[in-house]
Amino acid sequence: MLQKLNIENILFLDIETVPMHRSFDDLSEKEKQLWDHKTRYRRTESETPEDFYPNAGIWAEFGKIVCISVGFFKKVVDKQTFRITSFSGDEVELLNSFKDLIDNYFNGAQHLLCAHNGKEFDFPYIARRMLIHNISLPEKLNLFGKKPWEISHLDTLDLWKFGDYKHYTSLELLTHILDIPSPKTDISGSDVGRVFYEEEDLQRIVTYCENDVVAIAQIILKLRQQNLLKENDIVRI
Repeated sequence: MLQKLNIENILFLDIETVPMHRSFDDLSEKEKQLWDHKTRYRRTESETPEDFYPNAGIWAEFGKIVCISVGFFKKVVDKQTFRITSFSGDEVELLNSFKDLIDNYFNGAQHLLCAHNGKEFDFPYIARRMLIHNISLPEKLNLFGKKPWEISHLDTLDLWKFGDYKHYTSLELLTHILDIPSPKTDISGSDVGRVFYEEEDLQRIVTYCENDVVAIAQIILKLRQQNLLKENDIVRI
């Protein structure tokens, strides 16, 4: 089935998220209480809500998106290229830009969104942050009333599970075992909050996010038993 898909109809994506505020002290008293309650069963006995706050970017209620990178295949003459771009910075602006891209170019019945662990993280996170900012959901993210086969999402983690719902494989591990160049050459997900707030190096986060998108596309090519992308096949726009 995967081999039958027109790969040019897939929009590959990845997001990077950080805590809503630089530090726990920046939360209101109500937010501190809610954070304490939300994370109570995730913290160790020795961890305080403040200690655990660097993890706040995991939850859409306590975090925000600082980058969405997207990529798609496009044939130019006889050469298949992979074009990649990013929306970063102000969350409202990047969410609206992402929505415009989907609404204008990837809104057909044939189009699919693809991410690694997207069904559990990227897709719902984007939808929640859009609604928090009163941005209407693009049809591809509005799942209300849809049957499973009507949802236009691909998930490389889900594909690798082969129906095993207990199995989790990170993007880094999956690229390694499939002999795909690792996207984790500079920072990891746990570094993003620090790089954003302390180093204030958004471009470093964008590069990291774009590398993940390339890796996701490579996984799909590998699962389709096609040749992997070479560096000169990738066009950053």
